Amino acid sequence: MKLVIAAVGQRQPAWADAAYEDFAKRFPPDLRLELKAVKAEPRGGKSAEQLMAAEARRLDEAIPKGARRVLLDERGTRLSTVDLAKRLEFWLGDGRDVAFFIGGPDGLDPALKATADESLRLSDLTLPHAFVRIILAEALYRAWSLRNGHPYHRE
Repeated sequence: MKLVIAAVGQRQPAWADAAYEDFAKRFPPDLRLELKAVKAEPRGGKSAEQLMAAEARRLDEAIPKGARRVLLDERGTRLSTVDLAKRLEFWLGDGRDVAFFIGGPDGLDPALKATADESLRLSDLTLPHAFVRIILAEALYRAWSLRNGHPYHRE
């Protein structure tokens, strides 16, 4: 099974890429974490709706067919680490790959949101997109570690 982070924006600071990769490499072979960064739509004279629609097409094309679709959204469900570990257990039982969508500067297209299986929030704070990738990778790794009794997570 794969956990795929589909995110708008291909260029992140080197420190952000390094931090993401540090967590991604910790996952076991049977549960891989992959980042699919897609190009942000050029802003020149287009409406926010046009920009989000173009980015949504790229995000949709980047994920595995049939994947569970999880939006990262400020209005999504708030989960504790224990709750996320339970969600991970459910996803593993479901057997489908899981795709997490991170939008661009204008957010996620409403049509893409309508296709979501679920929506999660990482924080009540507004976070830079580079941080979201890192925080999500760490949260998923921590959920995996809790599920597997790994000492990374402590209560």
